[in-house]
Amino acid sequence: MTKLSQTVGLVLMVLGIAGYVMTGMASLTALIPAGFGMVLSALGRYGRHEATGRTAMHVAMGVAMVGLLGSMTGLLSMPALLSGGDVARPAATISRSLMAVILLAYLAAGFRSFQTARRGR
Repeated sequence: MTKLSQTVGLVLMVLGIAGYVMTGMASLTALIPAGFGMVLSALGRYGRHEATGRTAMHVAMGVAMVGLLGSMTGLLSMPALLSGGDVARPAATISRSLMAVILLAYLAAGFRSFQTARRGR
């Protein structure tokens, strides 16, 4: 789970930086995925230690949940964007949607990992 946290963190950092650059560096809010990515990556590194692993991964799941809840609005706007409708900030909608999907997959993998660890496998 620690390697997955670091990988997801890296992917979110790339998403945030790419979104910021692709939108002409107009808004710092495009870097929000990168901020979440830095935190998840740091928790992944911190979680490699035996004594802090469980705590770090539980905190990482909490951070991912907050990120998912904050980015869900992108998924709600995505049908309008895909059907050619008018969306205020299409780049933000795409970025938030990607962040939501990435974090949803990460949370699912984390819950499976926690269940496996709880069963003692």
